[in-house]
Amino acid sequence: NKWAKKDGGNLVATKALADVTDEVQAHLKALADAGGSESAVDAKTVQALKRRKLINLVTLKSYQVGRGESYAPIRKKKAADLTKEMLDSGAWKTTEFKQYNFQTLGEKVGGGYLHPLLKVRAEFRNILLEMGFHEMPTNKWVESSFWNFDSLFQPQSHPARDAHDTFFIKEPAQTVSLPEDYYDRVKTMHEVGGSGSIGYRYDFKREETLKNLLRTHTTAVSSQMLYKLANQEGGFKPARYFSIDRVFRNETMDATHLCEFHQVEGLVADYDLSLGDLIGTIETFFKKIGIEKLRFKPAFNPYTEPSMEIFGYHPDLKKWTEIGNSGMFRPEMLAPMGLPENVRVIAWGLSLERPTMIKYRIKNIRDLFGHKVDMSRTRMAPICRFDDLTE
Repeated sequence: NKWAKKDGGNLVATKALADVTDEVQAHLKALADAGGSESAVDAKTVQALKRRKLINLVTLKSYQVGRGESYAPIRKKKAADLTKEMLDSGAWKTTEFKQYNFQTLGEKVGGGYLHPLLKVRAEFRNILLEMGFHEMPTNKWVESSFWNFDSLFQPQSHPARDAHDTFFIKEPAQTVSLPEDYYDRVKTMHEVGGSGSIGYRYDFKREETLKNLLRTHTTAVSSQMLYKLANQEGGFKPARYFSIDRVFRNETMDATHLCEFHQVEGLVADYDLSLGDLIGTIETFFKKIGIEKLRFKPAFNPYTEPSMEIFGYHPDLKKWTEIGNSGMFRPEMLAPMGLPENVRVIAWGLSLERPTMIKYRIKNIRDLFGHKVDMSRTRMAPICRFDDLTE
């Protein structure tokens, strides 16, 4: 601004204080007087003031609200649909309706989604059908103790029949009827034995066998199918059956156990079957669901002999995991049904939840099944496919 100059080591004023004009102050005052409008100064001055951070440009928007044609002191929602009540009362004549947009496509309709458990169930079902098995009717969850325990040659003193392991029904507490001739043969087998067995040597109680309960396994259905197979018109014919449905047990719930879960069961009834046939059938089934490495360990079941636990190698956990149970139904179970003496029945079973948890990397069973399940998982779960390693 040339208000001063240097004279040796001193600064000497070139203008008197009264002659000094602060242009920056004048520009700022001009902007303030114009209400901040940029038109008060030239564009070059505005840029200079912005660089010195003396001003900041702000956009101000103003709105004016006034009463329109549809103004009302109380908001009234327009009707969207013409109802029967409107037609009956004539209110449709004075009711104000929303305008319809006939060009819109509307909200996208969402289809049904399969739960991960049902996806694995459908995959297992297809595999078993491909292997020539027929599905058993398992839509009856309440069974009598006769079909659930006694027909399987399970003694009435067995711990699994206690209330702390089984859910008994209060009303109706007892079943209505049983096949009496078959009941008598089962009772005799329990009390005195037969087919090379001495039985359990106890007094078989009818009131115990009539008790209704929530089935603890789908083998209760298997026993009924085998009884029908033995007594059908034309006599026994070899058959393959399977079932996938819910079972109920009075267990303490934790990350891997629930009071209700799904059981997969398969059985083959034919002449002169052996343990080799059982192992071969199990290996074929598990190979189709992608489990090649299997081990079999001797075990005990009341209604199968020999019995085996099935272990599969878990590639993620890097260890052997129990995945099922198997065995050959005992003669004490098959003989009262009326099956021919040389007919053997091989069977195996596993839960549906465990392979599903492995397939979808789910650590807690309550995240898969039950009232705590996240419903969004059903919609977002990927399609389940088990590789057929036999191809």
